[in-house]
Amino acid sequence: MSDMKFKFTIQPYQTEAVESVINVFAGQPFNDRFTYRRDAQIERDVTNWKMTDEELYMGFANARVQLDKGQLLENIHRIQTYNNIRLSDTIASNGLGACSLDVEMETGTGKTYVYIKTMFELNKQYGWSKFIVVVPSEGVYKSFEIMQEHSMEYYGKKARFFVYDSKNLAQIDNFSQSADINVMIINIQAFYARGKDARRIRTELDDFGSRRPMDVIKANRPIVILDEPQKMGGTATQESLKEFNPLFCLNYSATHKQHHTLVYVLDALDAYNKRLVKKIEVKGFDIKNLRGTDRYLFLERIIISPKKPPMARIEFEIGYSKSINR
Repeated sequence: MSDMKFKFTIQPYQTEAVESVINVFAGQPFNDRFTYRRDAQIERDVTNWKMTDEELYMGFANARVQLDKGQLLENIHRIQTYNNIRLSDTIASNGLGACSLDVEMETGTGKTYVYIKTMFELNKQYGWSKFIVVVPSEGVYKSFEIMQEHSMEYYGKKARFFVYDSKNLAQIDNFSQSADINVMIINIQAFYARGKDARRIRTELDDFGSRRPMDVIKANRPIVILDEPQKMGGTATQESLKEFNPLFCLNYSATHKQHHTLVYVLDALDAYNKRLVKKIEVKGFDIKNLRGTDRYLFLERIIISPKKPPMARIEFEIGYSKSINR
């Protein structure tokens, strides 16, 4: 029995979402061989004794963003105008590199496919090859597996990807040494954990050449991708992610809680109109005999909960001769 193969149909809106990120950096020169000398305390062992000193200590990092803030904002305004998005006054970065970009896509429209394809396009256009994907769960690993043949067909290469494991730090050295597309997937719970194993990422380790794994990671200036950032603790997460020394940050969600620089939107109505989802449902109600002079109805906010259906908080005020009841 032959292995099942997935056939991908690339939707126009997915291409638009990818290009909306890629074009932010229009004018960035291509550089896929940005090297640096790694920490010299690496010990030559049985697996690397055949390597020269130069090979042993060489790492490949993402080249710096060459565009200044003015050039980036000009590119962003062009993209926002095309996508009918309100123009940003400034570029949000929150200390996460050159910029922090939001891509808003309705659930079920191929968000994971879009950001994986975006990685390959960033590599193709600008040479960037080091990525960290922060996820609420590790199910995305399967998506990378499924995409392997597809990426080989379109780009002639595959990504090297792994789930961060504090007990398998050799993967971090491989991430650093390789010039290929490399993706480290890290579960936000593992990143936040404070147990003995979790602390290893920030600790000098004898079995890691007296280095801190975090220092090795940050030397690569990785591009950080947040999958469903609204599930990751908000400001605390943003602060923690600064430790990775990101080149820039990409946020993919259907419901952003924290807003950065928005470059693409595919909301529920767009998805419905493009026949990407089966239906959307709008709740409504009628009010009779309500005069605006002595009473009003005000929708204060919509309450979204992962455990309950959406609810509306409504303020209803009626004015009497001597009092106001709310």
